[in-house]
Amino acid sequence: MKTIKGPGIFLAQFVSDAAPFNSLEGIADWASGLGYKGLQIPSWDARLFDLERAASSATYCDEITGMLADKGLAITELSTHLQGQLVAVHPAFDAQFDGFAPAAVHGNPVARQQWAVGQLGFAAKASRNLGLTAHASFSGALAWPYFYPWPARPAGLVEDAFDELGRRWKPILDVFDDNGVDVGFEIHPGEDLHDGVTFEMFLDRVGNHPRANILYDPSHFVLQHLDYLQFIDIYHERIRCFHVKDAEFRPNGRSGVYGGYQSWVDRPGRFRSLGDGQVDFSAIFSKMAQYDFPGWAVLEWECALKHPEQGAAEGAPFIDRQIIRVTDHAFDDFAAAGADRALNRSLMGIAEKPDAAAS
Repeated sequence: MKTIKGPGIFLAQFVSDAAPFNSLEGIADWASGLGYKGLQIPSWDARLFDLERAASSATYCDEITGMLADKGLAITELSTHLQGQLVAVHPAFDAQFDGFAPAAVHGNPVARQQWAVGQLGFAAKASRNLGLTAHASFSGALAWPYFYPWPARPAGLVEDAFDELGRRWKPILDVFDDNGVDVGFEIHPGEDLHDGVTFEMFLDRVGNHPRANILYDPSHFVLQHLDYLQFIDIYHERIRCFHVKDAEFRPNGRSGVYGGYQSWVDRPGRFRSLGDGQVDFSAIFSKMAQYDFPGWAVLEWECALKHPEQGAAEGAPFIDRQIIRVTDHAFDDFAAAGADRALNRSLMGIAEKPDAAAS
């Protein structure tokens, strides 16, 4: 059995132009001082990380890992959430998602997608150079505007969308396979992979690709009313990354799951800092231990109420308390009697009878 690694922290929500959050070394000192042991790095933020350089220079990667090791830190995974989103974008979201890409490809969906695919290739090679075996990303979405079946969807629309999504991702997954790295797709509303059924649809399109895996985040399941514990039972063999994020769902007589177009603070379903929501983390960490989850427990902080620095400060000890140091022997070994096959047969009343011929 494996003891989960952690606590880790996803840096995306904390990066800013103000010190210490404007450089990898500065934010690493801050995170280490809070008790974190791992950093999940947003690969799109040049203030922290040069993705293309990391893909081509083992020396650059060694410098980063060495600097972090001196602070008691390791890289948990690289993240390409923004670039992965751009692998598949429905035209309705073109203008909104252009901001995830360089200005040179704005207004040009084909060029933007090609840029995103190139970024994923860099991420696979950079992960290998950093000695990582898992990677965090989004799938993108072509069918999301049609998630509610009104007006009635044309026959085959969803199937065609997933066929195309699989066609786009299969060669990317092959590159990750060449580099020995699993892709953990965050199962997330707004992505075509937003629950177990849609993940299975995608997995079918990529031929059950061994590198097509899951980033598990229970907060998104609370907001969907999906059983986040049974999800682990069903998909544990594909879970490679883990965001520790809390959420709550408190419906009322005016709005429910869809939120009424309200801001996050007013929505019935909203993300919360760890311990402030409804997620049963004790049960989640127990299942992760039961199924030998091989990776890191990484805080993703998102809360409509609490200041991020307070959430980060509270997050490390919260995760540390949840991590189960797995046992290396059964609790009742002290009472074990050893193997005695003859005794076993006697206890069951099936002891060998004397040979009749010998009597």
